[in-house]
Amino acid sequence: MSIVIDKILAASPSTERGRPTQLSSDPKGERIAYASGKSIFLRSIDEPSLSKQYTDHTTSTTVARFSPSGFYVASGDVSGTVKVWDAIEGVNTKGTYQIISGRINDIAWDGDSQRIIAVGDGREKFGHCITADSGNSVGEISGHSSVINSVSIRQQRPLRAATGADDSSLVFLHGAPFKYATKLGGLHKGYLYGVEFSPDGNHLVSVGADRRIQLYDGKTGEATVQIGEGEHKGSIFGVSWAKDSKRFVTASADQTVKIWDVETGKAIQSWRLGGEGNVSIPDQQVGVVWPAGRSDGMVISLSLAGDLNYLAEGSQKPTRVIQGHNKSITALGSSHDGKSQTFWTGSFDGRVCSWDSASGLGSVVEGSSHTNQVAAFTTTPDRAYSVGWDDTLRIVDTAGKTFLGEAAKLTAQPKGTASAEGRLFVATASGIDIFSKDSLVGTFPTKEFTPTAISAHGSLIAVGTDQHAVHIYTVDSSNKLNEKEKLENSAPMITALAFSPDGSLLAVGGSSGKIIVYNTGSWDIKTDRWSAHTARVLSIGWNAEGTHAVSGGLDTNVFVWSLASPGKRVKAANAHKDGVFGTCWLDGGKKVASTGGDAALKIWDVSKLE
Repeated sequence: MSIVIDKILAASPSTERGRPTQLSSDPKGERIAYASGKSIFLRSIDEPSLSKQYTDHTTSTTVARFSPSGFYVASGDVSGTVKVWDAIEGVNTKGTYQIISGRINDIAWDGDSQRIIAVGDGREKFGHCITADSGNSVGEISGHSSVINSVSIRQQRPLRAATGADDSSLVFLHGAPFKYATKLGGLHKGYLYGVEFSPDGNHLVSVGADRRIQLYDGKTGEATVQIGEGEHKGSIFGVSWAKDSKRFVTASADQTVKIWDVETGKAIQSWRLGGEGNVSIPDQQVGVVWPAGRSDGMVISLSLAGDLNYLAEGSQKPTRVIQGHNKSITALGSSHDGKSQTFWTGSFDGRVCSWDSASGLGSVVEGSSHTNQVAAFTTTPDRAYSVGWDDTLRIVDTAGKTFLGEAAKLTAQPKGTASAEGRLFVATASGIDIFSKDSLVGTFPTKEFTPTAISAHGSLIAVGTDQHAVHIYTVDSSNKLNEKEKLENSAPMITALAFSPDGSLLAVGGSSGKIIVYNTGSWDIKTDRWSAHTARVLSIGWNAEGTHAVSGGLDTNVFVWSLASPGKRVKAANAHKDGVFGTCWLDGGKKVASTGGDAALKIWDVSKLE
């Protein structure tokens, strides 16, 4: 048996209000690099369902930059660490360097792909210049009195570098080795969020919170002209040059992205993202990149919500919007309309997305979503039900992929949900809420224990507890639960339950990492040998035949188990950083899907299962 990665549906870039998010493209304009959670994703621009994930950082990542050669990526995190690694496969760390004592905000490569400057928020210094292969010091970054937000290196000789900081100034450096040359203060009246040399080295541009766009001579650092005064109505968070060095693009909190002509100083194209009229905070534009090496002139901007907007000159609307999650995916559901399979994902921040399994692309479900963590999904042929820590049940029309009506209030915080025979059961901290035809029809309080997990098949309802046990109930026509069986378990808490598709088996996962399978006809143990997880089991899913099960755990691993050979298993180690929260089957049992703390959705090939 084997399990190999088939596809990584990347997380969206991490964003933070009031802070720029750096995007980088490779020299050919084929991929973009960005930080998300504790990972860096290298994502295909034309096929966004294809990506590589770099997972060697141990703290939240902040920035990633392709080298001019395209062979390497330098990435930074909140601990002040910079890692240099192979861009082709997204593995093989070449060097790990501690640059400063705090967050890395930006990184720049020189034109030879030999030196990098990393800047950010340190105590003793705000940046440093090193060689990419050995980490040797090749210059000091000085002159600022506050956090540096952006850095750029001129790609031609003589080498020059520029940094922009919270002290409202730009520092110009000569190199190599890089050393302080001049400081330009008094031009900007607020934080500098972006500085960038033009590809031909003749120009330098700076943008910031004061909405000012300032141009400089790329060789001398002398300020030349200010352009676009009053055009942007909000902080400018990003700037990126076209490969012809005659135009550049800016991204602003006013929800607009603008292309500027250097010679005339005029905006020659403007896009407004989101609806017209009222300001929409999620549609603030916090990052932008003009991918080099492309002939179509496409620009990619980033919304605060994490959406990547593909912008084409001449078109007023994005030609494509790539959506997903940039917070931990805490719930996974699956539905099938007879033609294609749809995944439903919910994240820590309450966002709900639907994913087409064929294309691998996601979209945010329209309508009023959860305001807090999504706890669980269950699906029927025409509905997807989600429950969240805002203590509500919300209903999605699977055909239109929109939320329906008002949210239903739950009696307490939900722990899980399941559906059977036209009814929906929600396990809450105080009992079981029963819904029929999307309306609450009964509540079953559990005074002796707190429910922790739930699964249903036919008239059987299995409820996991925090007291070493699973309670089995039957539900009657009047929506009353009657206890039928109590299954004792060695785990202190039951954390995952799943009936097999025909209802003949019940898999019980616990906080100890062990999974026990029961025969529902006799409640005898079918197998108790599924015990490879080293932390709590968070999800279990059966294949259609009920011969294999997939599980995910807090130990970051995905396992596929066989009933015929319970001692055998296949493992996807470190499948998701910070835990695997959801697993399910697809493609007739040839593949499994998983989601987790890295905000990514991954498809695994298990077609060679015995």
